[in-house]
Amino acid sequence: QLQLVESGGGLVQPGGSLRLSCAASGFSSDNGGVSLEYYAIGWFRQAPGKEREGLSCISTSGTPDYADSVKGRFTISRDTAKNTVYLQMNNLKPEDTGVYSCAYFRSTSWLCRMNDPFHSWGQGTQVTVSS
Repeated sequence: QLQLVESGGGLVQPGGSLRLSCAASGFSSDNGGVSLEYYAIGWFRQAPGKEREGLSCISTSGTPDYADSVKGRFTISRDTAKNTVYLQMNNLKPEDTGVYSCAYFRSTSWLCRMNDPFHSWGQGTQVTVSS
């Protein structure tokens, strides 16, 4: 079982930017994958009073996918040497406010989709977009 730890949240004005990090640990052959390349990682957001929403994912091959709500504003990337997945968020809007968390699943596909069976979310990091 991987452990995921998010960081990088904070308070930002509308139109501003933040970069979130999702650091993964706990890789082993017993888990099914000894490095980040064996897993798809997804970023999710839960706004107050709303259900968790999938925002973006990056596949084992490094191919990204995005929800329409963030396409063109958010960019997902990964550094396999650091076992970390990033979410660069630009042109932030008040409706982007929420707790951002990452999750994973062991994947054999070169692609990912937000309705894939992600699990084991981290504790999350708060993002507040307000003037």
